[in-house]
Amino acid sequence: MSGPVAPATRGADLGAALFVLGVGLLALWQTTVIPASPIYAQVGPKVVPYLVAGCLVALGAGLTAVALRGGWSQDNEELVGAAPLNLRSLGFLLAGLLVNLVLIEPFGFTIAATAQFVLVAAAFGSRAWLRNVVIAFVVALSAYGLFVKGLGVNIGAGVVEALVFGDPG
Repeated sequence: MSGPVAPATRGADLGAALFVLGVGLLALWQTTVIPASPIYAQVGPKVVPYLVAGCLVALGAGLTAVALRGGWSQDNEELVGAAPLNLRSLGFLLAGLLVNLVLIEPFGFTIAATAQFVLVAAAFGSRAWLRNVVIAFVVALSAYGLFVKGLGVNIGAGVVEALVFGDPG
């Protein structure tokens, strides 16, 4: 770091770090109340939530330590400068979320997730629409197969799922 950290920047860094730490602690607490069936021999429904919560706590603790030593925001501001808000990218991100919400019920997970993926990729600057659709479709259909057929977790069958897996739409 080249100079002293502004108090507002340091406070923002510490606030963000404590927020991540708090979310991790909340996740740990909520994981303890997940009911576990005695039919699980070793790996139950709490394993992944504990892993994610533990990673969030570790990340929050690390960010808190960095924030207390001076923060990280000033380094980024010196390198990049204060970038203006990109409303087009924000619009693509919000559209991706809304499209998923609107499409998942009538058309199923694969179509909804594909549309969301393409819009989020556009938000990050990709203009290779056909490539994004193909990648998104393969990833979404694979995720559907893994969750529904592999893990038995229903994430929303639709038109594509009925054609590929024979699931009712």
